[in-house]
Amino acid sequence: MKRVVVVAGALLLSMGVVVAQQDVVKSTQMQMKATGKALGGTLAPMMKGEKPYDQAAVNEALKTLEDTAKKMPMMFPASIKTVKFEGDFNTSPKIWDDAAGFKAKTDEFAKAVSDAKAKIKDLDSLKANFPAIGKSCSGCHETYRVKNS
Repeated sequence: MKRVVVVAGALLLSMGVVVAQQDVVKSTQMQMKATGKALGGTLAPMMKGEKPYDQAAVNEALKTLEDTAKKMPMMFPASIKTVKFEGDFNTSPKIWDDAAGFKAKTDEFAKAVSDAKAKIKDLDSLKANFPAIGKSCSGCHETYRVKNS
């Protein structure tokens, strides 16, 4: 009887770990989608003249990017290293294999966002500061994100 209880307990515990991993993955994906929307749906179209400049929308987009920068260090715990993300892209093992490099990239992104947030007050300052955010974001993707097959 004790074995049945131990086995059942172990199964429940492992199911809890799987559910927790899936929650982290979903949360990470939602945050990254919000980041993509802030960059590609708000800031880039304004910079290109496809949307009128709107400081309130810029502030909201920058807040989303700032939230991402703050959450980034916790968004990729080792427990999700082998979990497959839904969609076109997945995490690269380099996130964990090169933890120092990943941290440097996330720090670079946080600095670019912080600097931009302090400087963007109009279309000209958006045009001057947006490229640094985009560069730091895509620079991380080039190394730490892989296309799902």
